[in-house]
Amino acid sequence: MNLRELVSALNDFASPSLAESWDNVGLLVEPSPPHTVNTLFLTNDLTEEVMEEAVQKKADLVLSYHPPIFTPLKRVTWKTWKERLVVRALENRIGIYSPHTAYDAIPHGVNNWLTKGLGACTSVPLHPSTAPSSPAESTHRVEFCADAEHLDAVLSKIKDIPEISCLTTLPARVEGEEQTRVSLNCSQKALLEVVALLSENSLLHHKTEILLLQKPLLPHTGMGRLCTLSEPVSLSDIIERIKGHLQLPHIRVAVGAGRTLESPVKKVALCAGSGSSVLKGTEADLYLTGEMSHHDVLDAVANGISVILCEHSNTERGFLSELRDALAIHLRNKINIIVSEKDRDPLQVA
Repeated sequence: MNLRELVSALNDFASPSLAESWDNVGLLVEPSPPHTVNTLFLTNDLTEEVMEEAVQKKADLVLSYHPPIFTPLKRVTWKTWKERLVVRALENRIGIYSPHTAYDAIPHGVNNWLTKGLGACTSVPLHPSTAPSSPAESTHRVEFCADAEHLDAVLSKIKDIPEISCLTTLPARVEGEEQTRVSLNCSQKALLEVVALLSENSLLHHKTEILLLQKPLLPHTGMGRLCTLSEPVSLSDIIERIKGHLQLPHIRVAVGAGRTLESPVKKVALCAGSGSSVLKGTEADLYLTGEMSHHDVLDAVANGISVILCEHSNTERGFLSELRDALAIHLRNKINIIVSEKDRDPLQVA
């Protein structure tokens, strides 16, 4: 596939607009066009060892879940390892694409895969995503009535205000008088100017309605998951299930105040990777994530919530095999898709 065609297909699989605002997602390194992709190489972290593997396996595009370019690069030299990744990629005509939190949000993404380690359950996003392009850039709708004497003058002034859209007029009858109902969409900034304008005329201001435009929620899409198990199980059983799902011999556990390893677990709040900000304040029997700060763990435990930490990328990496199969279907088996064998969590129990 042509690189740009493939990037478009990857964006359709998980829209970059679903990623967090602080993230750096999409195509990060692009070889000079035209660039044909025969082999797509999947990894959780793009390290120098993994890049060497991608070169040896003749990859044309690396899909790295974590973006290897996050903070801006001021130069591309051989001095730092992330700069060397870019040099190696371009020298070997390998593109780099990163989805990161877009894959966290989608219904068929990383967090959905992580829920499978709990057993039979239902889940909903902890922080639902909203539709990215509706209702465009407008935040409010303003509706008011005006009589013929004032209408033209008011409309003329409104049209001079930036960030006004969907301006419409309809005949209306108010308290037995023929008037015109004006409706418009506007930004937060423009709203202040519209209200100031209408407030100059008390009759217009009296008839004004301001509606907040909220973007619709996307079903089953968003950050984190709150999972309700079909049947409550003990914390010790959940620990074994998670170790099996993540293929880990050891995980870290903090037992909530007043709880034991035999206490029942019914509700689990989870977030792949670093979950402190996503999980904080959620009522649950258990928090499951890769890493949390010491003090956030203390807060959870004090509130009777047990915590399981598996190290950051251990809660993400296993998704790559599922992703390989899903992308093969999405891309209609047009390219070869392989998963890195060198990619691993940097931490181990010694």
